[in-house]
Amino acid sequence: MAKVKKAYFCRECGYDTTKWMGKCPSCGAWNSFAEEVIAKESSVPALVASRYVEAARPQKIQDIECGKTVRIDTGNSEVNRVLGGGIVPGSLILLGGEPGIGKSTLSLQLALTDNNMTTLYVSGEESAEQIKLRADRIGIANQNCTVYAETLLENIVAQIDTLRPDIVVIDSIQTMASSIIDSSPGSITQIRECAATLLKYAKSTGTAIFIIGHITKEGTIAGPKVLEHIVDVVLQFEGDNNSIYRILRGIKNRFGATFEIGVFEMTAKGLLCVENPSEILLTHYSEPLSGIAVGASIDGIRPYLIEVQALVSQAAYGTPQRNTTGFDSRRMNMLLAVLEKKVGLKMFQKDVFLNFAGGFKVSDTGLDVAVIAAVISSYFDTPLRSGVALAGEIGLSGEVRPAPRTEQRVAEAARLGFERIIISGYTPKFQKKIEGIEVVRIHSITEIARHIFENTPKEE
Repeated sequence: MAKVKKAYFCRECGYDTTKWMGKCPSCGAWNSFAEEVIAKESSVPALVASRYVEAARPQKIQDIECGKTVRIDTGNSEVNRVLGGGIVPGSLILLGGEPGIGKSTLSLQLALTDNNMTTLYVSGEESAEQIKLRADRIGIANQNCTVYAETLLENIVAQIDTLRPDIVVIDSIQTMASSIIDSSPGSITQIRECAATLLKYAKSTGTAIFIIGHITKEGTIAGPKVLEHIVDVVLQFEGDNNSIYRILRGIKNRFGATFEIGVFEMTAKGLLCVENPSEILLTHYSEPLSGIAVGASIDGIRPYLIEVQALVSQAAYGTPQRNTTGFDSRRMNMLLAVLEKKVGLKMFQKDVFLNFAGGFKVSDTGLDVAVIAAVISSYFDTPLRSGVALAGEIGLSGEVRPAPRTEQRVAEAARLGFERIIISGYTPKFQKKIEGIEVVRIHSITEIARHIFENTPKEE
């Protein structure tokens, strides 16, 4: 029997030590060390070590030849967008998200996509019959998809070696365990060992592997951070369980950028790609309503228009309420303070409620002007003029600062038929003229009200 020893691992950063410590010297977290029993022998399975891991030879950098990497088309335009054009062969991809957000559904859809690829779906949480029921609901397009219900890592590696699929899905990494580690599945030691073994296999054979990771109550991928350090790509699946829309966001990508997002709609037949997010975030009303403004936002390099809703009412219980949905409440308080200081509106007597359409969570500072416009509209109970979009950041002195990628925001508003867009007067001149939309440049928060209502004249 292999000799075992005890070690202590930090739940926050994965730092290991031979004795318990109150404070982690790596990340500074208190009471984060957990005891694990580990084996002293090599943690690499003999199957992988003997057959796939070859000794690397040092090479001069000028002698290294770089071939053109042919990415694997997932058959899903939004996933391809986030990954940077598709899956890189031999990559290890981590997909994290809250329970019930749709991680297993999205992974099974990728495995069932008809893209002339053989796939292996390994499930440690569901039986083969349960997966078949979901596959029938989604629709089976790939006849070369194999389902394997197993949690022992050595058996999984052996089946991957036998089938030699192009794509492997592991659902989930927290349920997998290696026989050479004397700890329970989901422990830090097991997660790190299983992820490292799958990484060695993926790199040595060119097999692309998706692993699904759970989210802790703090909102981070369980593992802890050691799991994110091992993998090549980290994808975060976000969304509200009460909303039908989901966002796939790239947190880490060794083969591309992390500024792209993918938008999906959850339906009875699985997740559908949303090619134009602006269409789902804008509502067409039969008559103009007060407290509603359209902001030109951007996430990474993807522009979209979103509806900002504000409600301003008289505070009835002394201390005014400040509630936000999908927006930073501290930033809204700052904007209200600037609005009161520079414009003179008595916001200290008003309850203010702010909401973003579609259940989206937005952190773009370029929506500050749209938030102010929605608050002013609700304050005076006057609808904004139709066909107006807004983009700009508000400073503490009341100045309107340029929003990042303003030109792309203006182009998106013009594409959707908006007649006017209000931006910062400090925005540099656009590289090319955008037709079909009037661009109004303002420099101060005091100028916003002059351009958002129906009775204001157009700028020349």
